[in-house]
Amino acid sequence: MAAFEYRQAEEIRDVFARHGVRYLFLGKSGAILLGFPDTTQDTDLFVEKSEQNGRALVLALRELGFALTDEQAGQVRRGKGFVQLRSGPFDVDLVFAPDGIEAFEDAWGRRVDVEGFPVCHLNDIIASKEASGRQKDRETLPRLRAFRDYWLRRQANGK
Repeated sequence: MAAFEYRQAEEIRDVFARHGVRYLFLGKSGAILLGFPDTTQDTDLFVEKSEQNGRALVLALRELGFALTDEQAGQVRRGKGFVQLRSGPFDVDLVFAPDGIEAFEDAWGRRVDVEGFPVCHLNDIIASKEASGRQKDRETLPRLRAFRDYWLRRQANGK
């Protein structure tokens, strides 16, 4: 399993844009795009749950090189809460209902656009990690909170 790379984010951004997929980078991959100095093994995407978006997402994933089974394609179209994909050029976790975030539209309204990447706001990334209860997320939270404080100061200073 390779580490998340900027190139992967570019590929996702470009292919998803062609297919009109509504999504947000979430988790550590989202935080990394905001400048968080860490690594992760996969790309976490918060995807809008709708029939039209699900169909577009299946087409986009296949264009990216994911060998989706019929069962996986059905889960993606239906917006199953969490779908892990390991059958492509990199690992992707599709999250249709992330812990700690009420609704896609709410998170979309708070998103941060970084070089064309729609990224969940750090507050949403932190809320999701807090709500997950996973040990690895609890270990990351102090660093994420410290980074958020730094990031918010930079945003306030126009940098």
